[in-house]
Amino acid sequence: MKKTWWKESVVYQIYPRSFQDSNGDGIGDIPGIISRLDYLQKLGVDVIWLCPVYESPNDDNGYDISNYRGIMDEFGTIEDWERLLDGLHSRGMKLIMDLVVNHTSDEHAWFVESRKSKDNPYRDYYIWRDGKDGQEPNNWASIFSGSAWKYDETTEQYYLHLFSQKQPDLNWENEKVRREVYDLMTWWLDKGIDGFRMDVINMISKVEGLPDGEGESKYKDGGKYFMNGPRIHEFLQEMNREVLSKYDVMTVGETPGVSPEEAALYVGEDRGELSMVFQFESMDIDSGPGGKWYVTPWKLLDFKRIMSKWQTELDGKGWNSLFLNNHDQPRMVSRFGNDGQYRKESAKMLGTLLHTMQGTPFIYQGEELGMTNVKFATIEEYQDIETHNMFKEHREAGRSVEDIMASIYSKGRDNARTPMQWDATEHGGFTTGTPWLVVNPNYKEINAEEALADPDSIFHYYRRLIELRKQHEVLVYGKYELLLEDHEHIYAYTRTRGDERLLVILNFFADPVTFELPASVGYRSYERLIGNYELPEGTRLEQLELRPYEAQVLRLR
Repeated sequence: MKKTWWKESVVYQIYPRSFQDSNGDGIGDIPGIISRLDYLQKLGVDVIWLCPVYESPNDDNGYDISNYRGIMDEFGTIEDWERLLDGLHSRGMKLIMDLVVNHTSDEHAWFVESRKSKDNPYRDYYIWRDGKDGQEPNNWASIFSGSAWKYDETTEQYYLHLFSQKQPDLNWENEKVRREVYDLMTWWLDKGIDGFRMDVINMISKVEGLPDGEGESKYKDGGKYFMNGPRIHEFLQEMNREVLSKYDVMTVGETPGVSPEEAALYVGEDRGELSMVFQFESMDIDSGPGGKWYVTPWKLLDFKRIMSKWQTELDGKGWNSLFLNNHDQPRMVSRFGNDGQYRKESAKMLGTLLHTMQGTPFIYQGEELGMTNVKFATIEEYQDIETHNMFKEHREAGRSVEDIMASIYSKGRDNARTPMQWDATEHGGFTTGTPWLVVNPNYKEINAEEALADPDSIFHYYRRLIELRKQHEVLVYGKYELLLEDHEHIYAYTRTRGDERLLVILNFFADPVTFELPASVGYRSYERLIGNYELPEGTRLEQLELRPYEAQVLRLR
């Protein structure tokens, strides 16, 4: 396994709208981020992933880009952005930007031209089709509900939008489109950024003819025709050849629906595509047959199977990304831990898991404070387009408001997007104005000021986890081996590299449980590297009584 800086890094994801407002307009901005760089440096992270800050009408919070080389007015100026890059680099941190090139905004100059006429030079930058029998060109459902097609009266054709109607899909079959994308990537890399997180990058190649999808509902899932499509690896290898290979950068592709076998094609060290991918198998663990909004209880056995599969099947072939939440997912302490009585213990336990596996850990803003999901009383308080579209669709289908709101409390994207909780002052110190999204009411108890002052806080625990990865190569490059595969409460595994061997023991629940060391794991003595409870002197590992959400990382000799 080749050693690289991005394998040894810890990434911190910033959702700029919700991080820190500097001018009182209620919207986080780039000067706000700059004012918090010392905080990030204290945490010890190496790389910042900045969600989109480009010019955008904000239909999908910046993931609908109208100008790839401009900064959204609400966030600041290109000069502010350059100060941010300098501030990060001067502190020894790197910056990766969000690359959103499956689609643009319908207000992007290319699309404005494209919709003018069928023979416009930009027409073929997007995917236009005639309707069929007075209906859409095919039966695909948008990922944000409803049809994936929008009729445009000017030219009496439909355009494809896998997401919002204001996010028309680019036509990657057109070489000019690819050239435009490579040019804008080069423009940012020449400014000095350190790589890209690539939004739904495995959707850029569609199956020729765009066949109908299958399913029960009016609009069907066409995923097998637009995810991991026929030319995806050709496009990414071309992108790497033309752009990425010329810089020392990290890339992470968002690739819903990939298996480890497919992921190995994206991240294989000899393939010339991406550094790593985000896969979502673990994020679908509590989705029912009807999809993510039909929440079912998750089981630790399934969770361990999924996590272990990715650890072992990519080992030696490619690199994993490690995350349990992001801007599109609920807060991990609410989903996989206990956001009440054992919030601190379970947040530390989950952090221990992510920082002791093979792969690059990604921390989502506020995770290091143990920020939780939120329960707004009414749908009106939510801002997310996916949530609003789902609410409307499910109400029309006869589902009760109470039932829908319960789904939103569990899975809504605004759970992750409530503003960062900096202190106990009004709006959590995020803004002096009215925040664009209501701050979680628990900000008085859960905030950065409180965490920094408490030596036993989740923040300081994360700081130590990050330090440990820098001190012990076995945590980065070591081989992973699952223990107690069939245990329903304990997740335990070893990490081994040469003579160094670590044992990680995690109790995933509030009930105390006894860990019994498998006979195959011999040891003479051990050193405790980190844990969320003290271990009494002379504790034997053969039978270890685990407390609620206990985590221990032990170096075996």
